[in-house]
Amino acid sequence: MIPAGPWFKSSYSDGTGNECVEAAWFKSSYSDGTGNNCVEVADLATHIGIRDSKVKDGPALHIPTAAWSSFVTFAARAPRL
Repeated sequence: MIPAGPWFKSSYSDGTGNECVEAAWFKSSYSDGTGNNCVEVADLATHIGIRDSKVKDGPALHIPTAAWSSFVTFAARAPRL
């Protein structure tokens, strides 16, 4: 589960109040405190959004929720470098 964070309205929303999509972005605990190496994720129901927190209007990678779960499981088991 991804904790709630700041909400934003999708650029795909039509501006009339219909077809609005909003997502809560959460900054990774591994992001450093200097503004560098910042990654944010959002739970988009069937997909997970991943973006650079420094470029909020930039592109975001959307991957299926099941693939994200597999990645998180793998990363949790991987040896720390």
